[in-house]
Amino acid sequence: MAFTVPLPRTPIDGGLARWYEQELGWAAVAGPPVQLVTGLRFDVLELPAAAGRGVLRRMGPATGPVALLGRRMRLLVAAGSAEELPGLLDWLEWGGISLDLAVLGADGRMTAPLPPGRGGSGAPGAAVWLRAPAPGREVESSLPALRSAPWGGAAAPCLVRLVAAAAAECHRVRLLSARALGPAAQQLPPQRFASS
Repeated sequence: MAFTVPLPRTPIDGGLARWYEQELGWAAVAGPPVQLVTGLRFDVLELPAAAGRGVLRRMGPATGPVALLGRRMRLLVAAGSAEELPGLLDWLEWGGISLDLAVLGADGRMTAPLPPGRGGSGAPGAAVWLRAPAPGREVESSLPALRSAPWGGAAAPCLVRLVAAAAAECHRVRLLSARALGPAAQQLPPQRFASS
């Protein structure tokens, strides 16, 4: 009796990176975990998931794509937005306030969620799309951008409105958690502007 050995499967990581590169034109680095390169086609505004839910309620369905990794929400914004965040926060008068708001820009990496329709969400705590990018559709023109920027389409949400909503929601979440924790919460960590 002869046994046949099936051909090896293509690793999900190689297939996942290939999917992002071929279907969306996004640079990806094979993993595990597969990483999406930020700063080329998009930047990422990262905030606590509780604050992110408030931002999504405020901004409505136009905001997207949006990913979730553990307790952190990641909103894709136009490439170049990472450089604008500190100035925008200052202009909106949030610059001196400690917020749990980070940005991934040039040379940053974002853990790639499984593409839509690829089965489950993977391991518990794995990155998932809350609002997935649509293959075959130009995603970048719909990302929040500064209106004066050449990449900010007329239908794209305004980056200033998104940052204002994100700052307000981050501050609200921090105040609520500080109240719940009591006096020990007075030592809040400083604002982050990481690009990694």
